[in-house]
Amino acid sequence: MAKLGMRKPFNKSTGRDYRGEYDRYQGQPDQLINRAKRNGARATMAKAGKVSTGDGNDVDHKKAMKNGGTSASSNLRVLPKGKNRGFPRDAKNKPIGSA
Repeated sequence: MAKLGMRKPFNKSTGRDYRGEYDRYQGQPDQLINRAKRNGARATMAKAGKVSTGDGNDVDHKKAMKNGGTSASSNLRVLPKGKNRGFPRDAKNKPIGSA
């Protein structure tokens, strides 16, 4: 039994330690800055009327920020979530086309 004030190590339904993930990665200063840039890019496109809450679209950076891209409107485009998230995988969950 966990002591009062101690958090459980992971979410029972998913088996993931969300708090630990945040502490180790998402809460790092550089990741906070990157998330703010992504949120700003979405806000820019929403202000332009190209996306709205719950529309099923993502704001994509044509040139990824990690590859030197910016959040300038010329580098942004709207894509359906299915086109912008992840990549095709085979039956063994390996990315298609990888070595």
